[in-house]
Amino acid sequence: MADMTLVILLVLLALVFDFINGFHDAANSIATVVSTRVLKPQHAVLWAAFFNFIAAFFFETRVASTIGKGVVDPGAITLAVVAAGLIGAITWNLITWWMGLPSSSSHALIGGLAGAAVVHGGWGVLQGTGIFKIAIFIVLSPLIGLLLGFLYMVGVLWIVRDKTPSKVDGIFRKLQLVSAAAYSLAHGLNDAQKTMGIIMLILFATGHMATADLGKHAPWWIIISCHGVIALGTMFGGWRIVKTMGMRITKLARSAGLPPRLQAQPPSSVPRCWESPFRPRTPSPEPSSASAPPTAFPQCAGGWRGQSSGPGS
Repeated sequence: MADMTLVILLVLLALVFDFINGFHDAANSIATVVSTRVLKPQHAVLWAAFFNFIAAFFFETRVASTIGKGVVDPGAITLAVVAAGLIGAITWNLITWWMGLPSSSSHALIGGLAGAAVVHGGWGVLQGTGIFKIAIFIVLSPLIGLLLGFLYMVGVLWIVRDKTPSKVDGIFRKLQLVSAAAYSLAHGLNDAQKTMGIIMLILFATGHMATADLGKHAPWWIIISCHGVIALGTMFGGWRIVKTMGMRITKLARSAGLPPRLQAQPPSSVPRCWESPFRPRTPSPEPSSASAPPTAFPQCAGGWRGQSSGPGS
């Protein structure tokens, strides 16, 4: 049985990764509500951190069990393997944070652990089924997100086709809070459990946990500490990545679909051509006037990106 001081140091190293995970991935939860000014940044991170933490009390630790038994043969796990995997994942997270790149902390951890295990015991120590499932969803996840996001946005545009911009804006302010909370809950559920699995591997490698216990419910002290630390990391935010997610990839409106210029107009200025966002119709011409303002909704005449036909276009 390994020295308890070494075990404590490795558990602390795992919690450092957990903290950086929350810090690094906070952008995923709060980028939309910050970039659309639904919440101030300091309020957004508190909102996300709260839901990251309470995920500890609602779900089973299935992901922790996968990390503990489904990636690497437990017999190949040593303290050096765990330490090397954690340091590799922490280093990569810090590099991508500095560059403002959104990347998966979970896959960095799994890759670090797998790479260290291969060096220690060869390719045969990898669990093929678990590795395959994780690898295939690295590819499928963005494609599934793209498809579902497209379908949801089509549905949203159809639902709000007859609503005034001010009403749409008010509805989506509230819905963004709900979606940010749901994402944070899922993030805490999924990512905190990666660290739980690593701590369970540390306990197994040092003789403090039996092989049979790796696939079972994690001890409560591990669950609370991992969720607490990831929530603390989220509270510090990763503002470099928030800017990338919320401002550099796409310019977000509160409805995540209606053009910002549409939302900026008063309700009385919404022309009938916006009844259906899929088939915009040219509005009836109005009497010309030398002082007439530009057309409020240039999209009506030329589709989504049409040019204004009024003066000053």
